[in-house]
Amino acid sequence: MATYKLSTPLQDADLATLHAGDVVLLSGTVYTARDSAHKRIIETLDKGEQLPFELQGAAIYYVGPTPAPPGFVIGSAGPTTSGRMDSYTPRLHDLGLKASIGKGKRSQAVRDALQRNTCVYFGATGGAGALLSKCITAAEVIAYEELGPEAIRKLTVKELPLLVINDSHGAELYAKPNID
Repeated sequence: MATYKLSTPLQDADLATLHAGDVVLLSGTVYTARDSAHKRIIETLDKGEQLPFELQGAAIYYVGPTPAPPGFVIGSAGPTTSGRMDSYTPRLHDLGLKASIGKGKRSQAVRDALQRNTCVYFGATGGAGALLSKCITAAEVIAYEELGPEAIRKLTVKELPLLVINDSHGAELYAKPNID
């Protein structure tokens, strides 16, 4: 296992070097989207309309942050279960999304899309939302404000600590018998 510092937009060459179990400190722009936002994203694509953010090289964090306390840019920002987005994710990877961030296992269809498109799935530590929020230096709602915590936000992150769960080579950290 190795540690890498990456910035968005993510590039195929960088993602191809990653392997399940590697640690990534991610900086740059990350978008938030959960179930309701994903449904809206797909509806927007089906209508042939423009998405509220560029998918090419993007990373989506499956999070519904709590309100920001006074003096903070965001509240607790822990990951949600990724499997709830699995029916939408392969299409987004085929259109240029390079990484998703959440917790839990992914479907075979998502793992196939990761390989097909040189993408990765990162795990963020569940239960550590308050700590993870300290890596977020800016946050703004950019779409679907009426969804509240599930609105799409544009986050600026600095060295957000992530673990490669599924890499672009077909490996899965959860399937490894020994985690070093």
